[in-house]
Amino acid sequence: MLATTSRTLLRSSGRTAIQALVARGISSPVSSSIGIRSNSTTTKKIFPTSHFHKSHQVAHKSAVPIIDDHHIRGDYNSSSVIEGAHACAKAGISNLGINGPSTIYKNQTFEELFQHEVANNEGKVAHAEMGDTFTVDTGKFTGRSPKDKWIVKNIGSESDANIDWGNVNQPTSPEVFDELYEKAVNHFNTLDKAYVFDGFCGANPNSQRKIRFVHEMAWQQHFVTNMFIRANDESDLDGFEPDFTVINACSQVDEDWERHGLNSEVAVVFNVEKKCAVIFGTWYGGENKKGIFSLMNYWLPMQGQFPMHCSANVGKAGDSALFFGLSGTGKTTLSADPHRALIGDDEHGWDDQGVFNFEGGCYAKTINLTEKTEPDIYRAVKKDAMLENVALKGDDNEPDYFDTSKTENGRVSYPIFHIDNYHEPQMAGHPKNIIFLSCDAFGVLPPIAKLTPEQAMYHFISGYTAKVAGTERGVTEPTATFSACFGAAFLTLHPTRYAELLKEKLEKHNAQAWIVNSGWSGGAYGIGERMSIKTTRACVNYILDGKIEDTTWEKDPVFGWEIPADIPDVDSNVLRPKNTWPDASQYDEAEKKLANMYVDNFEKYRVGDVDYSQFGPKL
Repeated sequence: MLATTSRTLLRSSGRTAIQALVARGISSPVSSSIGIRSNSTTTKKIFPTSHFHKSHQVAHKSAVPIIDDHHIRGDYNSSSVIEGAHACAKAGISNLGINGPSTIYKNQTFEELFQHEVANNEGKVAHAEMGDTFTVDTGKFTGRSPKDKWIVKNIGSESDANIDWGNVNQPTSPEVFDELYEKAVNHFNTLDKAYVFDGFCGANPNSQRKIRFVHEMAWQQHFVTNMFIRANDESDLDGFEPDFTVINACSQVDEDWERHGLNSEVAVVFNVEKKCAVIFGTWYGGENKKGIFSLMNYWLPMQGQFPMHCSANVGKAGDSALFFGLSGTGKTTLSADPHRALIGDDEHGWDDQGVFNFEGGCYAKTINLTEKTEPDIYRAVKKDAMLENVALKGDDNEPDYFDTSKTENGRVSYPIFHIDNYHEPQMAGHPKNIIFLSCDAFGVLPPIAKLTPEQAMYHFISGYTAKVAGTERGVTEPTATFSACFGAAFLTLHPTRYAELLKEKLEKHNAQAWIVNSGWSGGAYGIGERMSIKTTRACVNYILDGKIEDTTWEKDPVFGWEIPADIPDVDSNVLRPKNTWPDASQYDEAEKKLANMYVDNFEKYRVGDVDYSQFGPKL
């Protein structure tokens, strides 16, 4: 039953975050080892790390995975229900101008959110194999709406001078923002209740940001509770002053969008200087997550830190690795390794201490999901996870991941502790290997190639993969896709700013960059065959176990990278793509075509003191 009286829920034990860690088998916040979580009540301390200061307690605390009632489901509990005329002031949102709601549900627990979702009839309960999971339909928007994302151009400000204005970072005026802000506030002032979430972005306290979300519905708070770093208890929120606030008025639209100079009645607008964003007209959960990621892409480089759209894992020797890649390249699959612990699957930072996760959860695609193909994701779909736009079948509302009639972008969000071998501190040392994943549908790229730091900058800025027939409407043959820094849609600064940070990190920490191609061999899509996951995994394993350092290398005359002469369990001909084509002259033609695409794409990045196009393919 939902609470009807004003109360603040505290854990009966009253443990601090530090005490909770100690109780779970980590000796102290300055422990010399870190745990890899599994679905058990014990912690296997096998990953060494540097010492942690007490100030890391919010950043690296995480909970025991929940699989039944014998586990501690209330590990994150800063929940409160605030009622009365001063509810908004007590919740910290009256300074926004929001004073109407008399009931504020703040930082609800997973169980409380589930009760609200059901009571509010916000979706359906899906009976997934691993446990009941709430599912929602986000309406006509089943993905981000990039043409409706705007950033306020405050003339003469720091953001005005640094943001890379254009199609990705579309400028709007302070006056438009103020009108939309007032509209959002007025809407919330008509409501009897609202949901407020206070959480964190970034596991490293040195760059961690405090984020506040104001939502209309419980499932939206559920989403950000899954995706952002949660407070362990109320003590973690003492003196909480948000670095940024998102007011999500998704049920409302901007009827004056034409007068405002926008592209539609949907508006996702960020004001960096006012530390606030408003959302109108789209219910898609990812707008909350990716908006803050774009801001981290602005904030961190200003501190000399490197934000990255990548997955990351760490080995038993403390050796971390990064996996950059666009959709369909294997970023999630390859970073999920039974012999390595997952740091995170999507957004990370790299500073003077090492790498760290931005998030507290994962947001994975569910299309054609099976336990065999994606065991970690499949098993993560259980209580506390949340499905978006996933079809249900039968009287039991079983998820049907093969029914894409609604969208091919069905999603599941879940807290990081749903992954069996997640890396609890969410931080690790400097990476030894940086892997750029590509799915080359032209059959040209080798399965593995070694890059110099300068070549790494070139290929990082290029961000190449390819779309094949069936992946998008209208795609009937292989199409090259270049997305700067493997995340162009989220870059607030010019791509070369991030590439320079990458080069600096590679050189300072002696990290090695690689191209790993999970695409086609023996010909282009429709003629050749896609490389098996076994081949791709063998290449990645050879990199990560360090054995590749003992091999000999051959230089590619066109792309200039080095190809290993031999890798165990990989056909030596596959390592040399030309050898797999029936007609070598056709390969030469395809290679020249792809190389020209690289060169043409890079023309717009020939700026600055160094022209990095010289480290691309030679025609």
